Amino acid sequence: MKPIQMVDLKTQYQKIKSEIDAAVIGVLESSAFINGKPVQDFADNLAQYLGAKHVIPCANGTDALQIAMMALGLQPGDEVITPSFTYIATTEVVALLRLTPVFVEVDAKTFCMDPDALRKAITSKTKAIVPVHLYGHAANMEAIMQIANEHHLFVIEDNAQAIGGDYTFSDGSKKKTGTIGTIGTTSFFPSKNLGGYGDGGAICTNDDALAAQMKMVANHGQSKRYYHDVVGCNSRLDTLQAAILNIKLKKLDEYIDARRAAADYYDAAFANHAKITTPYRADYCKHVFHQYTLTLEGVNRDGLNEYLASKNIPSMIYYPVPGHKQKMFDSFNLEPADLKITDWLTERVISLPIHTELEEEQQAYITSTVLEYINR
Repeated sequence: MKPIQMVDLKTQYQKIKSEIDAAVIGVLESSAFINGKPVQDFADNLAQYLGAKHVIPCANGTDALQIAMMALGLQPGDEVITPSFTYIATTEVVALLRLTPVFVEVDAKTFCMDPDALRKAITSKTKAIVPVHLYGHAANMEAIMQIANEHHLFVIEDNAQAIGGDYTFSDGSKKKTGTIGTIGTTSFFPSKNLGGYGDGGAICTNDDALAAQMKMVANHGQSKRYYHDVVGCNSRLDTLQAAILNIKLKKLDEYIDARRAAADYYDAAFANHAKITTPYRADYCKHVFHQYTLTLEGVNRDGLNEYLASKNIPSMIYYPVPGHKQKMFDSFNLEPADLKITDWLTERVISLPIHTELEEEQQAYITSTVLEYINR
C-alpha cells in the first residue's frame, strides 16, 4: 500500500502529466506570463461550466472575498453576517475592510449557516451575508436568499470548498453553488477540488455593472490604463495557473465523482456506529466532499488524531478555534457570541483523507484503524 496523503496531488498530476506539461510549455514559449490568453479562456470556460454570466479571475480566494466587498461599496461599520465555523479568510476580509463581523450559528448537520440564526442577527446596520458552503456541502441558499431579499441585503457566497456543487430549489430548478447570490467567490488553492499548482481565485456574478466594478477593483481601480476611478488592489490569476486550471476544469466532474465514491465507502464503513456521525447530505444539494468530516460523540477526538498519526494516517481538525474566539477580533469590541453548536462542533469534528486518487486498500486501513481506536 502506498503512503496515505490527505490530498494526493502528485499521483493526480502523473495521470494528466502530458496535458499539463504541454499547457505549461505553451505558456513558457509565449512568454505571456501576465494576462495571457489562457486567463481569458479559463474565465470563459469556468463561466460556461457554472452557468454564470461573468467570471473574474484573481490571485486567491481571500482576494476574491475582498474584491467582492469592495465592489459592493461596503463601508466601515457596516455589518456583515457570517458563520463563525469556517476558515478565517471569510471573516478576516471583513476585519481588514473595517466592516463589522456578526457571527451566527451553523446547522449541526450541514455545518453551514443556520437561516433562523441569520434572520435573528439582522439589524439596521446589516448590509451583506456571507454563507459558506463548508466542506463541500451547500448552505440552505433558498432560505438565505429569501431572507436577503426581504431585507435588501447583498449575498456573497464563499464557494471555496464547494465548486462544482449542484443546488436544487423547491421548484425543481437547479444552479451551481456560487451562482445563487449577488456574487460567488472561490479559491484554486492546490488542495481544492479544482486546484492549481499555486494560488488562484475567481469571482462570478450575473450583474453586468457589478462585474465591471470588480474588474476595476482587481486591477488597481482602473478600467483604462493609468486612469484610476476607484481605490482598488492588484489581484490577478497568472497565465501558468490559468493554463493548468483549463486542463483540470475539464476533469472536475470526474474528480467530484471520485470523491463521492470515497465518501460512500466511508459512509458504509461507519454506518450506524453510535459514536460516529457521518457527513449529512441534504436533499437540496449534491455534496462534493472537499473534506470528509466526522462528528464524534463520546470519543477523545484529539486522541484519535494522534493515534491515526502514529499509524501513518493523516487527519485534520477543521477548525479548532472558531472565528468568534479568535484574538484578531478583540479590537472590534463585539458582543460576546453565544454559539453553542459551533463550540460543540469544534470539539468533535475530524476530517479523514479524501481525494481523487484514494484507493480502497487505503480506505480499508483508514476505517479499520479509526474503528480500532473508537471500539477499544
